[in-house]
Amino acid sequence: MTFDIHDPLYWDAADLQKEFTRILDVCNGCRLCDGLCPPFVDLFDRIDEEDDKLTTAGHGKENPVLQLKKADYDHTVDYCYQCKLCYPKCPYTPPHEYMLDFPRLLLRADAIKSKEQPKSLKHKLRDEIIGDNDRAGALAGIAPGLANFGAHNKLGRAAMEALTGIDRRKKLPNYAKETFHKWWHNRTPSLRRKEQEVVLANPENSAPQPPPLSEEGERTASEKVALFYTCMLDQNKPWIGKQYVEILEKFGIEVAVPEQECCGMPELGAQKFDKLTKAVDANIARLLPWVDKGYKIITMSPSCSMMLRLEYDHYATNKQDAKRVMAAVLDPCEYLMRLHREKKIKLEFTTSVAEKITYHVPCHLRVQNIGFNSRDLMKMIPGVTVTMVQQCSGHDGAWSAKKEYYEISLDVGKKLFKAIDKDKPTIVAGDCTLAHLHIEEGTGEHALHPIEIVYKALGLNNITK
Repeated sequence: MTFDIHDPLYWDAADLQKEFTRILDVCNGCRLCDGLCPPFVDLFDRIDEEDDKLTTAGHGKENPVLQLKKADYDHTVDYCYQCKLCYPKCPYTPPHEYMLDFPRLLLRADAIKSKEQPKSLKHKLRDEIIGDNDRAGALAGIAPGLANFGAHNKLGRAAMEALTGIDRRKKLPNYAKETFHKWWHNRTPSLRRKEQEVVLANPENSAPQPPPLSEEGERTASEKVALFYTCMLDQNKPWIGKQYVEILEKFGIEVAVPEQECCGMPELGAQKFDKLTKAVDANIARLLPWVDKGYKIITMSPSCSMMLRLEYDHYATNKQDAKRVMAAVLDPCEYLMRLHREKKIKLEFTTSVAEKITYHVPCHLRVQNIGFNSRDLMKMIPGVTVTMVQQCSGHDGAWSAKKEYYEISLDVGKKLFKAIDKDKPTIVAGDCTLAHLHIEEGTGEHALHPIEIVYKALGLNNITK
């Protein structure tokens, strides 16, 4: 089993076929994932159909998995949206002797398929649009009002659908007038930025400083974080990052914002592996010096934190450096709850926010197996009841924006939408800002990030949308 794109065996179609057969044989005997998502339902239906054919022909003892054709595998690959929920549910993942990793198997299959079967011009153009968030954000940043107009203009969306296959009905995010990184640059005095750069470059010359004072006048532990703010937060919802910075600084925690680029997940989804490796290597080179200085890497999006925490060593050129960065990654609410449990900060919520919160747990946060820190944090707010919903939203990166999958994506999200509708009236919260878009499409409810709720409950009000 290999999932390292730098290993020549990764690109061996014959080896992939053997691995597919081996893994599907295990899956067929287990079926814990039957009903989990459309690809698994379809896959097991195909196996059962082959089994029925064998039984009718008097060969019922033969293995139906061996009857599957490449087209059956390809269909499963095409319809997988990489929620990765089958991985924590699977009893045979590493270090089990079966070494089963179905999501990465399908990523590998998709990569080989894309290499062997060139995409149409329309799909190549679509990949150029949805597979490079940094470039898309830079272009939209020139005239965000015009970009937002185009995202909601019926004629423009119809033309986009015809040219690229991005469904005209899909709700697209709005671009902010001021990005998070521009706000940070303008807010942070150049002298302070220079001091951070000097300390980072010359750690032996930096004299030890006492822990900073919190607003309550108490010494905190010498906590330092480097913020990986992510594309979506930077370009579309920068106020969440601003609020998180203010929360951290309220408790005397030092905040740095290193130079960075997209985590690489859009490039992975578009099978742009040269760009993926370049992005991963660049981020590791920029983040590693901060890690070596004792900074935690706080990653503001569940998909990005999953990418940095669980995937980077598969795509990085330097595996050891990647693992050092991976070990320092934390989710924003996970970090606050860790500080609270270690009694390094005192969370005092002074402002009422709601009586009921319906909290959606993103798939890519569940996969990281770090508990339900956002739920636990919001439950600490006096007078609040939190109902947790563990259902996929169906957005899944750019998958739901593709015309051929848009209707299916809404069907995937139905259980979540029903749970939200059932719990009304309520505030809807979720860590994934992409899932927010799908929630709004499926329910009409505006979703908030838990940090927005915590910020208000702490009595902070300097930063609004």
